[in-house]
Amino acid sequence: MMNNSDPVSLTILDDHGLLVDSLASWFEANAQDFVVEVAETSWSACLANSAFPSQVVLMDYQLAESVSIEARVLTCKAAGSRVVVMSALASPELEERVLVAGADAFFDKSTSMNIVAAKMRTLLGMAPTVVDSVSGTHPAPQHAEELAKPRLSAGEEQALVLYCRGLATKEVAEAMNVQFETAKTYLRRVREKYARAGRPASRRADLVRRAAEDGYLT
Repeated sequence: MMNNSDPVSLTILDDHGLLVDSLASWFEANAQDFVVEVAETSWSACLANSAFPSQVVLMDYQLAESVSIEARVLTCKAAGSRVVVMSALASPELEERVLVAGADAFFDKSTSMNIVAAKMRTLLGMAPTVVDSVSGTHPAPQHAEELAKPRLSAGEEQALVLYCRGLATKEVAEAMNVQFETAKTYLRRVREKYARAGRPASRRADLVRRAAEDGYLT
């Protein structure tokens, strides 16, 4: 088990900038035994970053660039990194391909980040934290990080996704073909439901983080 008190360096690679930012914010707020040193939206930008590769690389399976997952995993593994791959296209066949390529773990993007972080700690021989209880490692109080996912209506979910992709409330209304006040109400209800679940999302950045945690930004 690792005894080093220094945080583990982490690379986050996904071609959705909002998701990269929200994941980086999640680690900063909830897993301070990791430090995000590289947060990029393209493989080429990762390679050009002087801090890459880090001890762990968390990457999306599918990027806009035509670089295979095998090539990316091989590059990271050759440099000594642990590699965790996430995808919204999860299937047994895809998981097998990723693991055969040499990745250390594969997750569906709907997976709680608490579970992903717990797996990273296991891979590195790190001590579990209280939130690792979601994977059965260690007991934690019920109000710890893994709280219930709010139940959203179809309209609320659509408004949430559009808003988290950078649209203003007026643009959300136009995209949904509803009145401005209707879109505003959808977003207000989403915030209220997250607040009742003990996961405040009053700011856009917080709402993006919640949406990413719950698998809406895939």
